[in-house]
Amino acid sequence: MHYRAIVRILGLLVTLFSVTMVPPALISLIYQDGSGLPFILAFILCVLTGSAMWYSNREHRQELRAKEGFLIVALFWTVLASFGAIPFILLEQPSMSVTDAFFEAFSGLTTTGATVIEGIEFLPHSIQFYRQQLQWLGGMGIIVLAVAILPLLGVGGMQLYRAETPGPVKDSKMTPRIADTAKHLWYIYLSLTIACMVAYWLAGMSWFDAICHSFSTIAIGGFSTHDASLGYFNSPMINVICSVFLLIAALNFSLHYAAVSSGSLKNYGKDPEFKAFFTIQASLILLCFLVLVLTGYYSTAEEALDQAMIQAVSISTTAGFATTDFAAWPTFLPIILIFASFIGGCAGSTGGGLKVIRVFLLFLQGRREIDRLIHPKAVYAVKLGERAMPDRVVEAVWGFFSAYAVVFVVIMIGMIATGLDNISAFTATAATLNNLGPGLGSVAATYAEVSDPGKWLLVIAMLFGRLEVFSLLVLFSPTFWRS
Repeated sequence: MHYRAIVRILGLLVTLFSVTMVPPALISLIYQDGSGLPFILAFILCVLTGSAMWYSNREHRQELRAKEGFLIVALFWTVLASFGAIPFILLEQPSMSVTDAFFEAFSGLTTTGATVIEGIEFLPHSIQFYRQQLQWLGGMGIIVLAVAILPLLGVGGMQLYRAETPGPVKDSKMTPRIADTAKHLWYIYLSLTIACMVAYWLAGMSWFDAICHSFSTIAIGGFSTHDASLGYFNSPMINVICSVFLLIAALNFSLHYAAVSSGSLKNYGKDPEFKAFFTIQASLILLCFLVLVLTGYYSTAEEALDQAMIQAVSISTTAGFATTDFAAWPTFLPIILIFASFIGGCAGSTGGGLKVIRVFLLFLQGRREIDRLIHPKAVYAVKLGERAMPDRVVEAVWGFFSAYAVVFVVIMIGMIATGLDNISAFTATAATLNNLGPGLGSVAATYAEVSDPGKWLLVIAMLFGRLEVFSLLVLFSPTFWRS
């Protein structure tokens, strides 16, 4: 293990991360909110620490292996989120404990969207912006941006990309060079953010709110500048805009790249995961709409459709925006939406959860086993469209699902041990492991009532969700640390 080379790369990343402290400091200057000092101090600390880590190991430029890639990605999220907690720790208003500061920073960078803060609209503009910026950077994965830059500094990036990219098939690249791939991803990501921002502004948001909410929408994060989230604006048009861009952001970004490069939308229709994703979304919206109309929960069908669409899309894509208290919806709707977050977005998207492609493959594998029971001598293949999937991919999906389930159960039991009731513990674990945010029970609005040990457990759940479980579990294998 090339530890000094890893420290050198981390130093570069921390130094790069220091730049993210500049925009909030400028926002503080513009709005004169008096909260710029924590960001200036955090910037200085990041620069000094990162530079020291890099300078003392600047001669160590060994080629990265796969195991170094996994370790760097895990350290990347933990180290950068830890540095991201510094402004929260230094804030005078609101005054946050170290645990709360780390929880908020990890929740932001992993795009979970869970918060311990109450009275968000009364926060200084710089803090509001910083929370949204953390989600935007974490949405695509700031590591992908680093992959585009690190080759210029003598650091290979393919190992980092494989460790970070979500989904069961990690070796596919949109362009021959990984740096070009990362750049194209970010061009698309930035373009979608700008389009979403302009749409929000045209729909009636202020420029500040439009920028902040576009960050968390494209990142599928869920942070807002208001305690009532999107419900503050009480606008069906804003709800539609949010739903549309959440659906776009929850699609595989390689499909967006193919559409842009070819000038055709045909690739969307040919993709099995795309079809499965929209089938799930349409079914959820229709189910919520029908139940809300039949129970008379809203006075008009138009309002029921508006709320059904935004809440179904927001929760199932793991964004977590709220326009109403969906936990108070009738019958099984709150639970089914929480379970829908386990599916999440498509592979290669900014969404969380298991990913649609994995759930689809699990369904196909289950159907194959039923067919084998009926015709034991027949040969069946798991196919995505016209392409038969290798058995190693199907086995990897089953392994991932098993590991995901084990991690979920362990953390949920831990949460119950900290004193949470069963519903709150279950949904808090689901919401953080799926990078969703809001849960049910005592964690429906904020996580302020969760004990400190519980918050640290949920931080671990956020990391497992963001790192796709195996990228973190591999670090616990003794074999990983040999040689």
